[in-house]
Amino acid sequence: MPRLPHSFFNQDACTLAKQLLGKIIRRKVGDLWLSAKIIETEAYYLEEKGSHASLGFTEKRKALFMSPGTIYMYYARGKDSLNVSCQGEGNAVLIKSAFPFEDHLTSHNSIELMQKLNPLPSGLIRPVTKLCNGQTLLCCSLDLKVKDWDQQQFSSQDFYFDDIKQHPEKIVQTTRLGIPKGRDEDLEYRFIDYNYLTHCTSNPTTKRKKVPWSIITLDKE
Repeated sequence: MPRLPHSFFNQDACTLAKQLLGKIIRRKVGDLWLSAKIIETEAYYLEEKGSHASLGFTEKRKALFMSPGTIYMYYARGKDSLNVSCQGEGNAVLIKSAFPFEDHLTSHNSIELMQKLNPLPSGLIRPVTKLCNGQTLLCCSLDLKVKDWDQQQFSSQDFYFDDIKQHPEKIVQTTRLGIPKGRDEDLEYRFIDYNYLTHCTSNPTTKRKKVPWSIITLDKE
């Protein structure tokens, strides 16, 4: 299966956020390949207040100003979070959640390893459906750490995004999560694969407190 080339990431942030849905995260840990399908993303732009880049260039935020396809990782509530730079300095896409994926590249032990990497706080086995339904959970389940990957490039040897030519039939577009009031919290830059709404970070279609959302279709070439 083809690894996404650097040129793929040279797109507008919202366009890339939609295009990444259905792509597979491949991560090699030891002798095993772990895989997860991207089901939820968020787009961020330099000029809007919700982005890290809007706070200005620092050595820690350097990846946001590097070439498209550069990995940007940071700590969210003390845990690792995965982003990738895209077209335009300071712009990026956050990989918000994913769903464990199995195919010929994975082993029957792959899911078991993900569960060992990311147990429940009690120490019990985390259900498969809960392994990657959040930006820090997916990083934990795939052993992706800030210290290893921030400002790095994807590698076919141990970490890359794969295109298996599967695209969502419908996408839910809604507002991003965790954006403080007054920092462009109303921008609808969050995208979810409609078929995985029950497995995303937070399903906007079932919220008691109504949030704006709409269904769009992804243009296919």
